[in-house]
Parts: sequence; structure tokens; C-alpha cells
Amino acid sequence: MHIRPTALLALAALACQLGAANAQVPAAPQPRACPADVPADAICHAGEDGLGGFYWMALPANWKPETGVLVMHAHGGPTDTGPATLKRGEEDLKRWAVTVKAGHAWAGSTYRRGGFGVTMAAEDTERVRRIFVKHFGPPRRTILHGQSYGAAVAAKGAELYAMVDGPNGPVKGPYDGVLLTSGMLGGGTRAYDFRIDLRVVYQYFCKNHPKADEPQYPLWQGLPMNARLTRAELATRVDECTGVRKPAAQRSEQQKANLANIVGVIRIPERSLIAHLNWSTWLFRDLTQLRLGNRNPFTNANVRYTGSSDDAALNAGVLRYTADPAAFAELANDSDPVGKINMPVLTLHAVNDPTAFVELESAYRDVVERAGNGQRLVQTFSDESEHSYLSDPQYPALFTALLNWIDRKDKPTPQTVAALCKGYEAAYGDTCKLLPDYRSAPLANRVPPR
Repeated sequence: MHIRPTALLALAALACQLGAANAQVPAAPQPRACPADVPADAICHAGEDGLGGFYWMALPANWKPETGVLVMHAHGGPTDTGPATLKRGEEDLKRWAVTVKAGHAWAGSTYRRGGFGVTMAAEDTERVRRIFVKHFGPPRRTILHGQSYGAAVAAKGAELYAMVDGPNGPVKGPYDGVLLTSGMLGGGTRAYDFRIDLRVVYQYFCKNHPKADEPQYPLWQGLPMNARLTRAELATRVDECTGVRKPAAQRSEQQKANLANIVGVIRIPERSLIAHLNWSTWLFRDLTQLRLGNRNPFTNANVRYTGSSDDAALNAGVLRYTADPAAFAELANDSDPVGKINMPVLTLHAVNDPTAFVELESAYRDVVERAGNGQRLVQTFSDESEHSYLSDPQYPALFTALLNWIDRKDKPTPQTVAALCKGYEAAYGDTCKLLPDYRSAPLANRVPPR
């Protein structure tokens, strides 16, 4: 029998109820060999959180809770939509070994499952923090660090746990500051608009996702649940239409025209086209069908697309969809920040990020300022064209700036962060690429408003 999911919120509530009934006591952290790249004298542990998620923890040599800093990491994605794996957490720790090198303890959750669920992931991150405190003691300071999609998780977590229940009423929550890097900010109701745009614009030009002889479906679904299309097969279709995996000289004239039109309208680099189509296929399938009861939270009904060789024909022929208001509201409640922060928040974003547009920083800034908390937000930017990881010395500079803000009330500026970064170049073997005078443009400059 097929049971139709009713709503993201209902599923989250049910998951909490089932978790409370079925969760085992979280496994105590067990010693594990640290992954490569983590300092050799660090001590690592791993375990299972009792809800199906896994975690890794790394403590620098001589780390003590009474003087130490804990960085709780919320990872990016969601690239996988299946069960959680311990290996995912190991990969995160390897990527963020710079945190341990900077002298801070690191802990991260894999989340209890793959797929979409910002509030769920924030809860899982907090659950791992509590496990850390239980076994290693309460640290002097706790920083919540979110990367990419994890920045949305951390932004939500900062609001969910801004205040917590104390013995005599609400008290300030466990996080002293927040670091958001390469953030997919602005919430699910805004951050993914360009991906529904990509699906409809791609289909207009390529007409092979789905093909004419395949079952047709509304593109906001991502992909039917019973479809057997693989990522490799999709990449082949994209290459057939656009030649994106070939050198430019080997593309046909039609492929060149198709590729130029798609990236011109969606404003993404060629190298990220297949990745974005993957997200707007398998992540959309997870989000709309498994989390939102097969309802559409996206609209492009009145969007005016520009940047093609014939905008009039494109706008006349592109598929149009209107959001289900309840699905939109549930996605907003799960993932959209509202700006109710009571702690310092520092961000870093590459100005040419190919995955999360830098203009998403403006969307988050607008939310925080509307909530009256603009003084608690400082944003920094770098002259880079990457997403998953930026120049090494920038991260210890951000940690130092954030801790100075927390401990000394010394609010940083982009200029002071850039100056701090220079001091870390020799130790971290890379150059700082910060742009102290940069300010992100409005999101509407990059993604057509709706």
C-alpha cells in the first residue's frame, strides 16, 4: 500500500515522535584513527547518534574544555538522498581539518538521513553537540559553522537554539557565534528558484529530460520515483545536447548555441551545469515527493527570462508552474531564516561561487536587517571561483575574528578580517584572497524575481 506523505512539517513531527519512541541511547564516542589531513597529534572519535545518524569528533592535542573552543559543523549538500553513512562524516572532517589545525575541537553530524530537511539537520547537529559535552565537557566557547546547504542548517539552528529552557525559564542557547561559509542562504523558497528555472529552460532547448518517448511529468517533481535514470545517463544527455564535456572546438554549432542559451539565461558557468541539473533532478524528487507529499513549492508563472538568442520565443514556449501555497509555506517554515539571531554571525562567500550564488548573501542580509539584527551580521567576500573550500588562511582568520567579537566585543570589519588573514598565510601555505570593499548585489540581479 502506498502511503502519501502529507507535509514536510507533519513528517518532521512524526519523525520526532518515532525518534523519541525508537531512538536508542546515543553511542558513546569511540576512538578512531584520524583521517588524513587532520594533525597527527589530534585524537578522533566516532559514533552513532541514536536516530540513525553518525558523527565524528576531533580534539587537538592538549585541548581542554575549560579553555577550548568547539566548532560544530553542519555539512553541505544534500547530494545523497539515502541513509546516513559514517564515511560521509569522515569526508567532512578531512575537508575541515583546518579547524583542528587552528586549535579548535571539531564535531559534525552526518544527519540522520540524506535528502532535504533543514530543521532536521539543525536538530541532529545540536544532538551531536550534546553528546560531545556529555563525554568531553562543556567548552569555553561553541561556534556553529555551516558550509553551503549546511549554512542554511546553521542559520536555522542559530534561531532554533537562540534561547533554550533553563531551570528558571528561558536562557541563552549553547552557541556563542555562527560562521556561514559559501552559504546556500535565503531559505529553500528562494535559494532553489534558479534550479526550477534551469529545468524548464534546459527542457526548452534540449527536450531530453524527459525525452519525448518517456513518461512526461511536471519538472518540479525532479524525477518520477520509479524512473531508472542515472546520473551518468543524465550527464550523457546533457553532453549530447550541449557538448559541455567536450572542448569548445569539438562542439557542433547547435551544441554551442544550446549551451550558450542555457548558461546565458540561468547565469551559471558551464562547469556547474551537470551538477545543478543533478540537484534539480534527484534533490527535487526527494523534496517535492517524499517531503512535501508530491506538492510543488516553486513558481515560475510570471518569470521573464532573458539572456537567450530569442527571449520572446523562450518565454512563449517555456513550461510554467504555480506553487501550491501550503507546500510553499511548509518549505519556508522548515528552511527559511527569519533573522531572529542573538549572537554574532560572520559569513564568507566567493564572489564567483559556481554553486551558491554570492547574491544569496544579500537575501540573508535583508532578512537579518528586517528583523532588526543587522548589527549582529558581518559579511566577507573572497576573489575566488570555488564553492566547497576556499583559501586555507581565511578560515582561521574568520575563527579568530569571531572569537574576538564574542570575547572582547571587538566587532570585526571586512578590513580587519583581511588583515588577520595576512598573519596566517605563512603557517597555512596559501594566500588570502579577501575583498574588503565588496558588497553583494541583490538576489534579483541574478535570479528573476517572482
